[in-house]
Amino acid sequence: MLMQEEWTFEELEEEAETLRKRLNRFSQSLGRFFVAKQPIIDLMVVAALAQEPLLLVGPPGTAKSDLVLKFKDALGVTDEDYFEYMLTRFTEPSEIIGPIDINQLREGRYVRREQGKLPTARLAFLDEIFKSNSAILNILLTIINEKKFYQDGMPQPVRLRVLFAATNEIPEQGELAALKDRFVLKVESQSVQEEHFTELIDAGLQSEVYRSLNQKPWREEHATLEDILKANRYLTYRFARKHRDGRNEEQNDRQVYFPADVFREFQRLVKTLVREDRIFISDRKLVKLYKLFRVRAWLNSGGSVTRDDLRLLAFLGETHQEIQLLRDKVPQLLGDS
Repeated sequence: MLMQEEWTFEELEEEAETLRKRLNRFSQSLGRFFVAKQPIIDLMVVAALAQEPLLLVGPPGTAKSDLVLKFKDALGVTDEDYFEYMLTRFTEPSEIIGPIDINQLREGRYVRREQGKLPTARLAFLDEIFKSNSAILNILLTIINEKKFYQDGMPQPVRLRVLFAATNEIPEQGELAALKDRFVLKVESQSVQEEHFTELIDAGLQSEVYRSLNQKPWREEHATLEDILKANRYLTYRFARKHRDGRNEEQNDRQVYFPADVFREFQRLVKTLVREDRIFISDRKLVKLYKLFRVRAWLNSGGSVTRDDLRLLAFLGETHQEIQLLRDKVPQLLGDS
């Protein structure tokens, strides 16, 4: 498999439309194996393409882990490219980034054997992420922010490209604020039994059969992890490109792909949410949001950002109350009935 950096813009441009169609087929196909989870799967694809971490929030038994596992299987991600772990306050760094190499330690070097741990995975799932202790939090912040961890005091790059995390509860502790802010998008996985009782029973029983027989029919090979990496690389090239308008004046990505009226609406919505509802939106998060809008627009139409893409603002909540508020308020602000 080619490393991400080896693909040229010209190569990716020829393949871009095929990649877009493959990824949309992947999303729709995977949705058939869940009850009323298509919006979450769509969001998982957008987050993966943007290489932005996504937090799944919800009580036990609402398919959070199952969504990630089937997503991983459907992409054909191998065990060597995948890492998952349930975190607790007793989790030690060695469980996440590897144990100390005793032979190296005897020589005075503090080196971890990271193979099979988070630093060598391309796709990772961290369950109950906010239950981790301060040592783990510091490691995760460095990996998420800078895509690196430290070996013998020296920074080493990690291979991680796609990160999903889950939590039953979103705690209020201040020391977790930095980690919460790294998850621009947080989506609630709710119980579906009230509206989809019959479908839930049928789908749940079928899922038990698949598990017992060790069958994975969702592995339909519509898309791969390589497709996601290629699409990300292609869009990164696009973000960096300068364009010439009819008067031969240079335009950046925003001027070409984010229509002025939609951009003004984006500004209006952000100001409204900050002023009226005290939603915290950091400067960093605004930039990440722009990227996510563009990724969603490309995935849906291959073109410019529309007002519909601004729906991603509904997933900025930092608490359960904010998540529920934004789920209703953002569509209202966008004029949905």
